[in-house]
Amino acid sequence: MTAEPLSSVTSAEPPKTRVMVVDDSVVIRGLVARWIAEVGKFDVVTTAANGRIAVEAVERFQPDIVLLDLEMPEMDGVAALPLLLKQKPGMRVIVVSTLTQRNAEISLKCLSMGAADYLAKPDGRHQVSASADFRRDLIEKLTIHAGSRARPVRVAPAAVVARPSIKPIATRPECLLIGASTGGPRAVEEVLGGLGSALRRVPILVVQHMPPMFTAVFAEHLQTQFGLRACEPTHGEPLSPGTIFIAPGGRHMGLSRTGSDVPVIRLDDTPPVNFCRPAVDVLFRDAAAVLGKAALAVVLTGMGADGTQGARALVKAGATVLAQDEATSTVWGMPGSIAKAGLAHDVLPLDAIGPALKGYITGSSS
Repeated sequence: MTAEPLSSVTSAEPPKTRVMVVDDSVVIRGLVARWIAEVGKFDVVTTAANGRIAVEAVERFQPDIVLLDLEMPEMDGVAALPLLLKQKPGMRVIVVSTLTQRNAEISLKCLSMGAADYLAKPDGRHQVSASADFRRDLIEKLTIHAGSRARPVRVAPAAVVARPSIKPIATRPECLLIGASTGGPRAVEEVLGGLGSALRRVPILVVQHMPPMFTAVFAEHLQTQFGLRACEPTHGEPLSPGTIFIAPGGRHMGLSRTGSDVPVIRLDDTPPVNFCRPAVDVLFRDAAAVLGKAALAVVLTGMGADGTQGARALVKAGATVLAQDEATSTVWGMPGSIAKAGLAHDVLPLDAIGPALKGYITGSSS
């Protein structure tokens, strides 16, 4: 069995993003290929029934983006991923899996191995074909990565750090807030790693756009990685230094104060904000009201502008806001929106963010 060649771009057509669909189901391959072709911005150059066929097809078909199913015979997605990236460095691979805890764990592992993104699909062919949400998410992710594919997923830090838009605040932070989306899991991990001993000094609240199953697994991963308590919090749980609170997928996470004036976690199921739930804006707005200038926030890689309105409230309250730079972002949507709005105290490459946050938290630049 070999890869199946599909349409090809003629010289008269404008250049389109070249996509390869890898799935062991011929029905799903055909369905997804048709959806993608109907958009008009993509060229599905080939499909493959397993990882081995996909790896062999890369050199011939030169895809820009690969949709890679995880569960396949002969060679699954995990085994194929490093081989695909070796064949064409900088190619965007989006891993696709049904929403189970095991697949969430595997998907996060794939992100650490160099996959650009993940996509949760319904369980079963009928559910896939009937799911408008899956089709919308599929096209949205392809569009995101088509727009940013010229920049590798892993890049060197920017040579020049942008000047701060506004002067830093001297107040010692009492809480660290992190917002991220596409490319975020790996970025969040690197930022936390750069904090060093400052990890234990403040509560850390993270809003990462993820499905429900993924956020719980992400928390477990961070707890193992850093040896600190990392969890999806409960409603009303008080903030505690050295704890990483991950907003549960499908719920907003914010802050409020108890009768004793102690900040506590607030969870709710109100409608999405910026098409997101959890939303960074919700956390940032609450933090502006509850913590004021004692909040320290950073916005990492991600599509859209979630976090901008909340950052505006934080800056107005006297808090400090940092943003990741374009060169090291998978998608410079969310941090770019912060920077362009003039709300960032610093716009920094990813590897400089952790040390910068540590300086704010400890009161030292060393």
